[in-house]
Amino acid sequence: MKIAYYPETDSMYIDLSAKASADSREVSPGVVIDYAANGDIVGIDIDNASTKLDLKEIVLKSIPADTQTIAA
Repeated sequence: MKIAYYPETDSMYIDLSAKASADSREVSPGVVIDYAANGDIVGIDIDNASTKLDLKEIVLKSIPADTQTIAA
């Protein structure tokens, strides 16, 4: 998984898979889900991310590993 934030456009892309996107659907205003040809979710695009998300902190949690926090 890769998370990229683009401050010049205030957008965030969460890349969930190396599979190519074959279809995209806007699920709420400014939030688009990308799907592979087989229907798997491969990415999430979020416009105006700073108004929809708390970008000051990202918490990564692996099961069964410990929680990790990355703060800006």
